[in-house]
Amino acid sequence: MISSSKDKGSFRDPSGFIFSRDGILYRQINNSFKNDYTYLMNSGLYQDLVNNNLIIPHEEVEIEPHSAESSYKVIKPEKLAFITYPYEWCFSQYKRAALATLEIQKTALSYDMTLKDASTYNIQFQDNNPLLIDTLSFEGYEQGRPWDGYHQFCKHFLAPLLLMSYCDVRLNSLMRVFIDGLPLDIASSLLPKKTKYNLSIAAHIHIHAKAQKRYTGEEINRKAISQRVRKEGVISLIDSLGHLIKKLTWGSEETSWGDYLSFHNYSDSAYKLKKALVQEFIEHANPGVVWDFGANTGEFSRLSSKKGITTVAFDIDHGAVEQGYLQSIKEGDNHIHHSIIDLFNPSPCLGWNNSERKSLIKRGPTDLLMALALVHHLAIGNNLPFELIGDFFSSLTNWLIIEFVPKEDSQVKKLLSSRRDIFENYTQAQFEGAFSNYFSIVKKEPVKDTTRTLYLMKKLEA
Repeated sequence: MISSSKDKGSFRDPSGFIFSRDGILYRQINNSFKNDYTYLMNSGLYQDLVNNNLIIPHEEVEIEPHSAESSYKVIKPEKLAFITYPYEWCFSQYKRAALATLEIQKTALSYDMTLKDASTYNIQFQDNNPLLIDTLSFEGYEQGRPWDGYHQFCKHFLAPLLLMSYCDVRLNSLMRVFIDGLPLDIASSLLPKKTKYNLSIAAHIHIHAKAQKRYTGEEINRKAISQRVRKEGVISLIDSLGHLIKKLTWGSEETSWGDYLSFHNYSDSAYKLKKALVQEFIEHANPGVVWDFGANTGEFSRLSSKKGITTVAFDIDHGAVEQGYLQSIKEGDNHIHHSIIDLFNPSPCLGWNNSERKSLIKRGPTDLLMALALVHHLAIGNNLPFELIGDFFSSLTNWLIIEFVPKEDSQVKKLLSSRRDIFENYTQAQFEGAFSNYFSIVKKEPVKDTTRTLYLMKKLEA
């Protein structure tokens, strides 16, 4: 008997679902989507979107479906290197994802199709480009029908982007609370008063929010449908949204680590030595996938990504992730992925039955984890014992490159300048002792002209 498992987050759309077999992801297309899928493929829309890097490519495969009684076809989408969610995106990632969704909808209309939804979770980044990953999001366009995905687009894309631009870039984290999209009344109340005098924002958010309060979603849809909107009107709506989003900026540079490379406490020679040691350790571990915690702009992450190794650069600082993402696009580094993560409070499992969106841990493990200039922030900045840090890292990786930064280091002194030193156990001996419960030390090298030490560790066999 062939064994396969249905993805726990793939249940909302009756048109089909994702399932896994032998470690490979497939999408079953149900009979109910047969006509729309056939038109999508035969009309030229799918190929147009593939050619313009707007949809994930797939191939049709002849395998036994997961649910034979309802199946029309099975497709095998191109494998994604890493899954991220909107509450983990920097401003430019979010903006590009929104504009890609609008471009997909406008392209679909030119083929007499439309996006039936506009969820941020339908977008993923591959080669640093936003791609639609839900092939079943399309349906035939009906003359006179408004865009059904408009309300969802405003909740999932426009409202968070406006809050990031006008209020605080960290407000994209609200999408972690409201996984079905940010309620427009909340967005309206948080946006500054001046936005009410911007005609586009007033129409798409403030007036939209009032209508949402006055009527149910079904009533709004019925009223919109009864008004009959020509295709040109839908295109005008898309253009209006696109024009508004293109003008949005996030200009703050007042972040903790966005300018890290200009003020770190390494001499030039020490910095070069550290990079050489990290590169040597990477080559020794020979990983297929690397995660870099506390990656800042990804300077050390690129030591692996530029070798063609899939690398995910995580950082808590929006400015650092923003700079790193834009730099990766500029350099054409398609093997690096940038993501905002607070390690002290990483993304949990969310959604129905805590299964729709995966936690950071469930998106692992990785072959190699890097934690450079990080442990002192966890141990002193967040009062985490070495034992807990070692346990957490061992749950995620087989190989670990980690840097110990002693109390004599200027960065640790800075951390301790505003608090009482209660960290008697923060010593190199205690660090090595705690981590030895989970890893063996393969290499240990002091970074010349600093007080720091780099380690290459390998997870102990169970």
